[in-house]
Amino acid sequence: MTRRVRRMAIRGIALATLLATVASCGALGGKEQAPADANSSGPVEKAKISLGVLPILDVASVHVAIKKGYFKAEGLEVDLKIIQGGAAAIPGLVSKELDFTFGNWVSFFAAQSKDAAKAVDGIKLISDGYQAKPDMFLILAGGDSAIKSPADLAGKTIAINTFKNIAELTAKATLEAANVDVSSVKFKEMPFPDMQAAVQNKTVDAAFMVEPFITRAQRAAGQIKVLDAASGPTDNIPIAGYATTGAFAKENPKTVAAFQRAMAKGQADATDRPTVEPLLVEYAKVDKETAGLVHFGAFPTTLDATRLQRVVQLMQRYQMLDKELDVKPMLIQPSGS
Repeated sequence: MTRRVRRMAIRGIALATLLATVASCGALGGKEQAPADANSSGPVEKAKISLGVLPILDVASVHVAIKKGYFKAEGLEVDLKIIQGGAAAIPGLVSKELDFTFGNWVSFFAAQSKDAAKAVDGIKLISDGYQAKPDMFLILAGGDSAIKSPADLAGKTIAINTFKNIAELTAKATLEAANVDVSSVKFKEMPFPDMQAAVQNKTVDAAFMVEPFITRAQRAAGQIKVLDAASGPTDNIPIAGYATTGAFAKENPKTVAAFQRAMAKGQADATDRPTVEPLLVEYAKVDKETAGLVHFGAFPTTLDATRLQRVVQLMQRYQMLDKELDVKPMLIQPSGS
């Protein structure tokens, strides 16, 4: 074993130890914001809400909640806005074009750390959304490519949906754990729906995909798994959730509480494949067979500061945060949680 390989292996072991320590410890200080008032009488303050989403499996719970009338029962009409990623949604929250948005935790934490939403009293997290399981967070390459293993990704270009997000973070962590020199890898930004074609026409060497685009690329184009980015040091990593701003939450507590109640039901139902698969055909524009083969992640029904703090620790390791960040004050827990 060369000195460089030994050094990278030691770093990988140290990273895994760090994350295990964080995952096992208690909530790290700070105070959560008081629960949204779910018991107040009277209608919601804002009946029609705008919600940022991506056309991916991760937001199945939103579509379930709409389809089953959970939002309607809470007095809410949801206007869905397609976004490219969590980072792209932050300006929409600040400008008030979005009332709520789905987004990855990395983008939310980075924005909060940089005071990107200071003018609207910061970012508040109101619902968990998605957590990693095997084979739903993959780096794929073309079937005819020379790239067959993580080691082959050294010096290559990988597509991700947005820079400095959960995709880039988990890719770096798992590449390093596989003894790949992360500094040699280039990331290229593009929307998830464009990645399959980019790999096929060799605009990029590989692509970081999520479902249902993973299954579609494998079935339609014969693309192959090179690396599971939710494995090893990132096993079961929290991926994404739903946020609003402190200003919106303060002005619309009943609306936030209503959103949380509807989402809790949607999250619980999103684990049921027969419920989700036909919705994937509708909103993600995939065929029925592909929808039936996608790999599901987990849909948590509670916000857990300790789990989310694990993401912060990983961000600090890869210089995606330039200062300490306590997740707990960002959380608005649902009433009764």
